[in-house]
Amino acid sequence: MSVLLQSNLGSVPLIGRGKVRDLYSVKHDGADALLLVASDRISAFDFVLGSGIPGKGKILTQISLFWFELLADIVPNHLITAEVSEFPTELQPYADQLEGRTMLVKRAEMFPVECVARGYLAGSGWKEYQATGTVCGIALPAELQDGSRLPEPLFTPATKSQDGAHDENIPFSAMEDAIGAADAAELRRLTMALYTKAATHAEKHGLILADTKFEFGRVSSQGSTTQIILGDEALTPDSSRFWEAASWRPGGAQPSFDKQFVRDYLESIRWNKQAPAPALPEDVVNRTQAKYLEAFRLLTGHDLVL
Repeated sequence: MSVLLQSNLGSVPLIGRGKVRDLYSVKHDGADALLLVASDRISAFDFVLGSGIPGKGKILTQISLFWFELLADIVPNHLITAEVSEFPTELQPYADQLEGRTMLVKRAEMFPVECVARGYLAGSGWKEYQATGTVCGIALPAELQDGSRLPEPLFTPATKSQDGAHDENIPFSAMEDAIGAADAAELRRLTMALYTKAATHAEKHGLILADTKFEFGRVSSQGSTTQIILGDEALTPDSSRFWEAASWRPGGAQPSFDKQFVRDYLESIRWNKQAPAPALPEDVVNRTQAKYLEAFRLLTGHDLVL
């Protein structure tokens, strides 16, 4: 299977390339829109690696589309269409590149915060808890472990990094200062409602949704009013920690449906986490691809043919 490390859409204006997605400016029905192309790039330790995971961009896109539909009763999202045949005419010559991995979306004014929901203690939350007994300033019970279920899910916002560096956890009061108290309260409400429904769905399919992050924006709605929508991606292994419920054991890092094989390999070769990032051996690529496909199957109940 071929790997798409970088899309090339000719004269279609490229806005930028992130760690995974290429972003283009397009028009849809006369209005400004965006084209999100999920490549097969994979990053670890804040570096894009020298090799990709075949079909990863398609898997991520199809998982997002599943969640956008399931969660649409809570908040509208930015999706216009993922059907390449419905994309603007100038994109049709690139259909082979775009099929299955691309979303045409509304252009929104994005809020400058990551909206994070945590049901379990892991990652940066665990590190902060070890140091202070809190997560984003929220005091937690003593003697929790790495991987412990929290007494109740937490909303823990973070700054949105603009330069590829790590996002930084912030207290809710800092989010209120950044975007206003009313919007902060609404984004918290939406985030926790989305997390609750998604976690319940995951649990029914044998998975724990330990934590996840969402991005929201505003779009113009009838006349001069605006509407908050869910943007970016939704609940993929790149933005969320999914664990197997049957193997969950607090007291250490949990096996997850993401790039754990990649991180483990890079640690094993003692990479110094400096450019250039190394390529991956075939077995690590194959095992990582299989893990992403398994996540899709468990969450949706269907197999994805790449």
